[in-house]
Amino acid sequence: MKAIQLWMILLSLAIVAACTPKTTEPVVTTQPEKPAPSPAKENLSPCPKFSDAPNPDEAETNYVLYRDFLRVNDYEKAYELWQKVYEVAPAADGQRNTVLADGIRFNERFIRETPDTSKWEPYIDKIFALYDQVGECYPEGGYVQARKAFDLYYKYRWRATKEEIFELFKESIEIDGENVHDFVINPFTALLVDLYFDHKISMEEAQKYTALIGDLVKKGVENCEGVMCERWAIIESYAPVRLEAFETVKGFYGCDYYTEKYYSQFLENPEDCDVIRTVYSRMHWGGCDENSEELATLIRSGNANCVEAGPLKQAYDALRNGEYDLAIELFEKAVNEEEDVEKKGQYLLTIAKIYYAHKRNFSRARQYARQAAEVRPNWGEPYLLIGQLYASSGPLCGPGTGWDSQIVVWPALDMWNQAKRVDPSATEEANKWIGRYAKYMPKTEDVFLRGLQKGQSFRVGCWIQETTTIRTAD
Repeated sequence: MKAIQLWMILLSLAIVAACTPKTTEPVVTTQPEKPAPSPAKENLSPCPKFSDAPNPDEAETNYVLYRDFLRVNDYEKAYELWQKVYEVAPAADGQRNTVLADGIRFNERFIRETPDTSKWEPYIDKIFALYDQVGECYPEGGYVQARKAFDLYYKYRWRATKEEIFELFKESIEIDGENVHDFVINPFTALLVDLYFDHKISMEEAQKYTALIGDLVKKGVENCEGVMCERWAIIESYAPVRLEAFETVKGFYGCDYYTEKYYSQFLENPEDCDVIRTVYSRMHWGGCDENSEELATLIRSGNANCVEAGPLKQAYDALRNGEYDLAIELFEKAVNEEEDVEKKGQYLLTIAKIYYAHKRNFSRARQYARQAAEVRPNWGEPYLLIGQLYASSGPLCGPGTGWDSQIVVWPALDMWNQAKRVDPSATEEANKWIGRYAKYMPKTEDVFLRGLQKGQSFRVGCWIQETTTIRTAD
C-alpha cells in the first residue's frame, strides 16, 4: 500500500511540474520534485515527516488527495486535507517543502478572495510564518530572506520600509554570493538606486552592488538554458538600464564604463555633432585622459565638423566639459536673446537633450522638447525625442517587460507619427523608431485579459500621463 501511495505522489508531482506556467515571479518550491534515490536518513528534514506521523499511511494518502484537488482547482477540499497533513507532517517526505509551499499558496488565494484589505493581515502573518518554517525545515542559502523581501517589495509594501526590504535582499545576496536567486536582481536594483538618491546609502556601497549586479547579469545571460533565458532577458532589459541613473553622479563610473558604452556610438556616426558632443561629454565626465586615443579622435572630429563661434561657444564648451547645469543656463540665456525661431528651437531642443542624456530627467526633457515644437511647429525633431523618452521608460514605469513596460510604446508611436505629420523630412527617422519598438507592444491576449479592446483610448500613467490608443504587436 505504501509503495503504491509513494508512486502516486511522484506521479502527481511530475504532472504538476510539467504544467507549471512560465513566470518571472519566484517559485516557492525550492527542492526538486523527484527525490534522490534512497536518501540517507540523516539528510532528511529535521521537521516532522510522514514517517513521524501517528498514522503515516493516512498522512501520505491525505497528501496525495489534497494535491489532486489542487490540480482541479477544488481549493476548499484541498485546504481541508492540507491542514491535516500540515499538522502532522509539514516536511512531507523529508525531501521537499511542498506542504509549506502549498500553505503559502492557500493564504495568497485567501488574500485575493478577500476584498476587505483590513482582513488580510492574519493571512500575511501566516505566509511569513510559513517562510520561516521553510528556512527551518529546508534551509537553502538566502532563499527565505529573498522570498520575504520579494513579497514585501511587490505585494505588502506597507509592512516594511525600503531600507528594511533592502537589508533583507542584501542578507540573501551576502549568503548566496554568485548563486543569488535571479528574482532578487530587479527589485534590489530599484531599491539600490532609490536609496542612494534618498541619501540612505553611501556611494561606496552603491558602487559595490552595482558592480555585483553587472557581473550577475552578465553571468546569468551567458550561462542560461531553456526557460531561464527568458527570465534573464527580462533582468537584462531592466537592471542595467535602471543603473544608468548613476551616470548623473560625478565619479560613480570610471572612464572604462563610458568608453565601452558610448564610444561605439561615435564610431557609427563620426560626423554627427550631437553624437560627438554627447560621447565626448560622457567620457570627459568619467575622467578619461584628454590624451587618450579615443578622446583625441573625438576632438579632431569635433574640430572638423562642429566648431562653434560667438556667444554660444561658452555653452557648448560647458556641455562638452560635463558642466550640465551651466550649459543649461547658458542655452536658456541664448533662447531668451535669440529672435530667429529656428535657432531658438534648436537651443531649446539641445536643453531637452541635456536633460535626457546627461541628467536623466525625462519630464524636464519633454518640457523643453515641447517648447521647441511650439517655437517651430513644422519641425519633427522634438517629437522624435519625446517618442524616445516614452519608449525608453519601460524600466522606469515597470519591471522592464510585461504590461506596464510595454504600454509606454503607445504614446511613443503617437509622437513618432506626429513627427511625420508635421515634418515629412522626419519620416525616415520616425519609421526607424516605429519599426524598432512596435514589436514590444502588448499582445492581443494581454489586452483582452484586462477587459480592453484594440483601438480603445487608454491613459498611460507613470511620469508620462498621456491618453493614447491601444495597439497590439500581433
